[in-house]
Amino acid sequence: MKMWARRLSVVFILTIGISPIELFAQRPVTIIDSVQQFIFSFGEIEFLEDPAGTLSIDQVSSAQFNSNFKPSTTFSPINYNRDSYYWYRLKLRQQSTSQKRWQLEFFDQTIDRIDFFTPDAEHRYHQQTFGDNFAFGTRFLKHKNFVVHLPSTFDGEYTYYFKVKSRQRADILVVLRPLEYFFNYALEEYFFFGIFYGMILVFCFYNLLMFLAVRERHYLYYILYLVGIGLYEMSADGIAFQFLWPNAMEWNQYAPGFSLYIASTFSLFFAASLLNLRKQFPHLLWILASAFIIRTTYLIVSFYLSDTWFNYRFIEIIPFGAAFFAGIYALTKGYEPARLMVVGYSFLFLGIVIKVIQYLDFNWLPLGELTHYSLGFSFIMEMMFLSFAISDKIKVLRRDKEKAQELTIEQLKENQKLKDSLNEELEEKVNMKTKELVEKSSFIEAQNKQLADAYRQLEAQSDEIAAMNELLARDNIQLKHDKELVTEARILSKEVDFEEFSAMYPDDISCLKFLADIKWKNQFACTKCNHTNYTDGKSPYSRRCTRCGYDESVTAYTLLQNSRLPINKAFYMIFLVYSSNGTISSHKLSKILNIRQSTCWSYSTKIKKAMKDHRHHRGTTHPGWDSILLEEVEES
Repeated sequence: MKMWARRLSVVFILTIGISPIELFAQRPVTIIDSVQQFIFSFGEIEFLEDPAGTLSIDQVSSAQFNSNFKPSTTFSPINYNRDSYYWYRLKLRQQSTSQKRWQLEFFDQTIDRIDFFTPDAEHRYHQQTFGDNFAFGTRFLKHKNFVVHLPSTFDGEYTYYFKVKSRQRADILVVLRPLEYFFNYALEEYFFFGIFYGMILVFCFYNLLMFLAVRERHYLYYILYLVGIGLYEMSADGIAFQFLWPNAMEWNQYAPGFSLYIASTFSLFFAASLLNLRKQFPHLLWILASAFIIRTTYLIVSFYLSDTWFNYRFIEIIPFGAAFFAGIYALTKGYEPARLMVVGYSFLFLGIVIKVIQYLDFNWLPLGELTHYSLGFSFIMEMMFLSFAISDKIKVLRRDKEKAQELTIEQLKENQKLKDSLNEELEEKVNMKTKELVEKSSFIEAQNKQLADAYRQLEAQSDEIAAMNELLARDNIQLKHDKELVTEARILSKEVDFEEFSAMYPDDISCLKFLADIKWKNQFACTKCNHTNYTDGKSPYSRRCTRCGYDESVTAYTLLQNSRLPINKAFYMIFLVYSSNGTISSHKLSKILNIRQSTCWSYSTKIKKAMKDHRHHRGTTHPGWDSILLEEVEES
């Protein structure tokens, strides 16, 4: 930790002491063994924009292009034009007597492509290419940052060139370090990375256990928020590209944007759940929902229309700001669980502000490990306070529950007192009522004896009435049967009106049942295979053969086959035509049945043909109109 603090102080002093005054000639940086690291800034690094990307190392290193390079006016140069290539050069004054092996390290590991040109003793340049457009395994040193070893035999001033092309913002932050210091720094840095991501895992595991225990949704939202934060930090630091997706170069470009979307989205859900906005402050829920819609729309537009929008991190101010505002508003309204949440989001908001200031290139902000990892420190503080906020909410809820229980106990005591007094009053009233009931009970008992005697008399009379009713019922059944026989005889023998006919056959079901009884009165035989076993078919009174599955309708192969007339009217028309021996006219049938004359003529013709076929083939064994129902007449 002492080494870490000393390194931060050295970087801070170096950055404060550097003046952004543009010089006429590039200042060479002298390599001194006593200096552990040196960050190139302002005039120590010069740049040349190559819009077409056609310049070569021979051209840019020639004397003709010497004056075209411009010193950086900011602490570290930036590729303001994303479509252009940028050439940069550094001048080093090296000493062959140095006891250390030196190297250059690029802090921005999100640069797509870097072509680094190292001179040799004869000032000829040798190219090295690296960047996050290439698989992580192609790097000769497996480190999250890009590293270039410097020749150790040089003595004098040497100029190093490198060309940069990146679709997103590229901070050309180059630091000179000896190899030994680099390894010590890398070990410490990865150690702190392990602590940071380990804290995230511990917080996730703890909140997962709490979610499984109490089933509160804000625990789950907080876990997903931490996952988004962890993935974003790993993507921004290059750890994810090194360990999670070393061969997914294209995804590595989008990973920070998607992970930030996960974090900001679930920060809204977490705030809404923790603050109980649906019940406490429903109007704030619309603000958070609007922030979610805006952030989701921005993600969709960035992914499908303009992927450069993924680089604009300031959009996260909208969801985080909405959650922060909701916490402050709830706190001002006296909602206690919001207090630690506001503190946690204050640290996060501070880290976001620092990152925005860095993005906008304010030169007065010192650049070093503290500012570079400011957002990570803010996340750590925020994670701690948000966890405390969840615990605080549980404490507040437990306290409110205890107060409610105390009030409930007091109310129960009052209810018990009231219950005791009511019981005393009721007991007195019950005693009075009991005395009255005893008096009335004796009176009722005397009346019951009188009623019992009367009941026995009524029971004897009831037996006599039952015997008479039985005789009347038999007579009624006989009369009903005689009436049905008379009605059927009248229908089968002479003309009756449609109202009386409909009383005998009121609907289609009764007609179909009558037809089925006639058609299969002897035995069912399948028309297709002559099989005699059947089950009920789909339509009423139809029968399905159990062997071949043929479903035979009750009207099939009868005079009613393919008839579109109501069945009871068709029955009555058959009855009228049969009763009149075919002399009734179609005009009269139309008037009686209220059916078109053409239909009556067509169907009466079919009936007459059936009557003729019946007399010719079968004789007149049954004189009723129903004898021709089973005649199948082919359509002419």
